Amino acid sequence: MSSSSAAQSHPRHVVVIGFGMVAHRTVMEILAREPKTRITVIAEEVGHAYDRVALSSYVGSWDRGMLELDTLPATVEVHNALATGIDREAKLVTCSDGREVAYDHLVLATGSAPFVPPVPGHDLDGVFVYRTLDDLDALRERIDSAKAAGRTPVGAVIGGGLLGLEAANALRLLGAETHVVEMAPRLMPIQVDAAGGAVLAQKVEALGVAVHTGRATSSIAENPAEPNTLTMTLGSDEGDEELAVDLVVFSAGIRPRDELAAAAELERGPRGGFGVDRHCLTSDPAISAVGEAAAVDGTCYGLVAPGYQTAQIVADRLTGRTARAFVDPDMSTKLKLLGIDVASFGDAHGVAEGARELHVNDPVAGEYKKLVLAADGKTLLGGILVGDAAQYSVLRSLVGEPLPGSPMALIAPTAGEAPAIGVGSLPRDAQICSCNAVSKGDICSAIADGSHSVGDIKTCTRAGASCGSCVGLIRQLLDAEGIEQSTAVCEHFAQSRAELFQIASSTGISDFSTFIERFGQGRGCEVCKPTLASIFATLNSADHVLDDGRAALQDSNDRFLANIQRNGSYSVVPRMPAGQVSAEQLIVCGEIAKDFDLYVKVTGAQRIDMFGARVDQLPEIWRRLVDAGMESGQAYGKSLRAVKSCVGTDWCRYGQQDSVKMAVDLELRYRGLRSPHKLKMGVSGCARECAEARGKDVGVIATENGWNLYVGGNGGATPRHAQLLAKDLDDVTLIRFIDRFLGFYVRTADRLQRTAAWMESIEGGLDHIREVVCEDSLGIAADLEEFVGRHVDGYADEWSRVLEDPEKLSRFVSFVNAPESPDPTIQFEKRDGRKVPLPAPSMPAVPVGAR
Repeated sequence: MSSSSAAQSHPRHVVVIGFGMVAHRTVMEILAREPKTRITVIAEEVGHAYDRVALSSYVGSWDRGMLELDTLPATVEVHNALATGIDREAKLVTCSDGREVAYDHLVLATGSAPFVPPVPGHDLDGVFVYRTLDDLDALRERIDSAKAAGRTPVGAVIGGGLLGLEAANALRLLGAETHVVEMAPRLMPIQVDAAGGAVLAQKVEALGVAVHTGRATSSIAENPAEPNTLTMTLGSDEGDEELAVDLVVFSAGIRPRDELAAAAELERGPRGGFGVDRHCLTSDPAISAVGEAAAVDGTCYGLVAPGYQTAQIVADRLTGRTARAFVDPDMSTKLKLLGIDVASFGDAHGVAEGARELHVNDPVAGEYKKLVLAADGKTLLGGILVGDAAQYSVLRSLVGEPLPGSPMALIAPTAGEAPAIGVGSLPRDAQICSCNAVSKGDICSAIADGSHSVGDIKTCTRAGASCGSCVGLIRQLLDAEGIEQSTAVCEHFAQSRAELFQIASSTGISDFSTFIERFGQGRGCEVCKPTLASIFATLNSADHVLDDGRAALQDSNDRFLANIQRNGSYSVVPRMPAGQVSAEQLIVCGEIAKDFDLYVKVTGAQRIDMFGARVDQLPEIWRRLVDAGMESGQAYGKSLRAVKSCVGTDWCRYGQQDSVKMAVDLELRYRGLRSPHKLKMGVSGCARECAEARGKDVGVIATENGWNLYVGGNGGATPRHAQLLAKDLDDVTLIRFIDRFLGFYVRTADRLQRTAAWMESIEGGLDHIREVVCEDSLGIAADLEEFVGRHVDGYADEWSRVLEDPEKLSRFVSFVNAPESPDPTIQFEKRDGRKVPLPAPSMPAVPVGAR
């Protein structure tokens, strides 16, 4: 094959076969260098190029436009057809619709296809692959069909690597009981080692996904006893296991699509792909190959970063730039799979001669960290991070460099201290963005030239424009250069949370896809999705938080309306306004705790918390509580948690006002009010402060003449005493002022900002808030009161509404890892007379074998 590095003359017509992410990047890179280049794209998949890496984010929104990449100029022709042949002598591409497209230079960007092993039954109805938007639409249709038949859908993913866990997440979001089957003895065997795989499996199982490692699928067969269902047979050294499922998803790897090579007599790589040199030229100098279809010196790469590198190389060469050679890519990966951070970089498995390994394994916190060091014990070679990958970007950039301090301090800093290194420790040539090969020096130069925001740096250098994992480091570099940062919620919205609230309030839009299309960019992330979900819930209290695809936007606790515990079980907290509970309700709580074997604790907020419920048990527990006249205490939400109260004038000889009645009135008024952070309140009947009201976001203390209102208190790592806002208020005025205070806070605070921090951040602080709340200095008091009034009128118990809706109920299924009813991964022990959770068991030690 050709290996010339000389710049070629600019071809008049470039034809690109394929329209995936790398094909799209190739076109954009060519046009960026030579805007007048004539380009034709032959695209088998109908529609615009989209971000295949973010495929699972399509679930919930079902909006293809959210994943679409930048629109191509009108000068680029996109022809929807399958390329079926190449006539190299005539320089023609034949298409499935009979059209022949002439080219001066041809770029093969055909990508890859899912590998489906020849398992008996792999071609049955109900067996899918996970690769395209059409695949996800087909999965959704199959799962909806199972639900319509009255079954809880069960899905199994064959393959526990990166793509397999992404597919499992999609099934989970679709409401299916999900199993992952992996031949290797651990999940993600390429990226993590045995110890890291054990922690990863523990965290995946805690989310309700059953993990079957060390097992191969030997057959898939139709289940004659149940129409439209399948039986999988899983084999292992311990014997066969059968698994009844509604659908099977193959996600066991990919293979380059190089079918065009044979008839065109183009060289192929030893494991497939179009054979190319390091300038991405095939054996025909008029044909290049890029992305997953290109076997560079015999090797195909399945990550997007090396694909983008091939796109840049081809664009340089075709537009007369000095051709550069392909550089072996950094295969480091950092992903958030099923909400779990996983990172692997450098020599992660310590294969270098003399390599030494440093491990930190915390099964209680669900974190595993490993550094691989050279024989000198100082030079970083690689590492693995599971559960907490905050230091990934910095550590990856230090691979091959002497560490600036103790290796242990890098991954296990002393409690309360920051990690030992930051972006300032990195050399200028350290790579910050591996997707687009951008160094610290490149970003610092861009900052010096006037790029003073993450968005500016993305535009200037492309750093952070692909997977986004380096955005945190970019922000650190901006901070280090003294650049004041934006208040934007995230990279997808330039607005602050308060601005997003005002937009949502003014437009009435409560659909995330519509909202981000009009006011943001991209497809959203784990920051902006729950932020907007909270805003929508605040403005539309009559709607349920799981309505209209909003479940996928919620934080994990809100998705199941309960607090997840460290072993994957849940705790249930019914509302007990001011700590009041009837004898009948107390008996019901006791019976539930006994019947479901739950651990019971009276909380500091004067409520009962029942721990240890499986997700499938939640609806039945709620039903019994609702039947007893109780409702959700919303211990899981960023909302009002509880209003603590003393006994007041009812029983106490020091009480000056009826604190119990006031606490009940406040809790029933503000229950369910979604806010930037959790809210706590307290009402004390006298200055002796038995309800600890001054440690709450809203504290009310009785006086001889009425009530004193305190705001901005909290406990936690940085305790704050609430400050006096107004004194000697009657009942009506007290509630009116609290309405205004909460309305002002909910509308203007940043995400996850407690009332104390919010008050400090507002210019004028407490004095300004007092003017707004008590004196109506901004003229918005009536609006704030109306806002809270709408919430009160629209409130409905979230548990009850789930029980009334079969679609919502279908989400609450126990994902078992064995035929027995109790999930064996959820375990407990007795300690000092208390029932306490055990972490999910580690995987058994199985000899490592080849896949």
